[in-house]
Amino acid sequence: MFTILVVEDDKAIRDMLTMFLTSNNYEVEAAEDGKQALDYLHKSTPDLLLLDWMLPDTDGVDLIPRIRDLPVHKDLPVLMLTARAEEADKIKGLDVGADDYMTKPVSLQELDARIRALIRRSQGLNQQQLLTQGTITLDPDNNAVEINGEKIKIGGMEYRLLHFFMKNPERLYSRSQLLDSVWGQTVFVEERTVDVHIMRLRKILKNNGVDSMLKTIRGMGYRFGAKED
Repeated sequence: MFTILVVEDDKAIRDMLTMFLTSNNYEVEAAEDGKQALDYLHKSTPDLLLLDWMLPDTDGVDLIPRIRDLPVHKDLPVLMLTARAEEADKIKGLDVGADDYMTKPVSLQELDARIRALIRRSQGLNQQQLLTQGTITLDPDNNAVEINGEKIKIGGMEYRLLHFFMKNPERLYSRSQLLDSVWGQTVFVEERTVDVHIMRLRKILKNNGVDSMLKTIRGMGYRFGAKED
């Protein structure tokens, strides 16, 4: 399940967006101003930021460069929402680092489509074929995973790990290699972070009876695949 941080000071709009996104199977976190947004981003890594232009303590266009200065969020997809409809405002938003821009009031269906497109693009998963290993099927175009024919809930980072493993089955990867390949070389996180997300992924697989596919090679790293040792 992908996580979206909604930064919107208008409670009615914030609640409406939260309800809509939750109903579309996103995990939603919410902030009502720039300070709350930065506090959250210093602790967590959402998959997309839905950002209002006008906030009580700062403008969204001023907040984006501060977010981009955080290495872990350098490539965080940002979709800006604003009542400003002038072309110059749109250009300004895109110039400071927004990935997309929608004018209020927004069409919720169009918003959902743009969010899905941004997440696919950020994950490098656009227009790819289904991946299958054993009874696990991963659908990159819809960011969906099925095990034994049943759709499962999976966190954004666990999804990225599983996608990487399924694209590269039966290969051994060290923690540092997984960090570079899944998190990116510009993201500064500790190697034990890999273990945390591997543990979460293994729990998901275990709950569906396929945890034996994710193998720990002591002192070396991890390997994924249906082939028995």
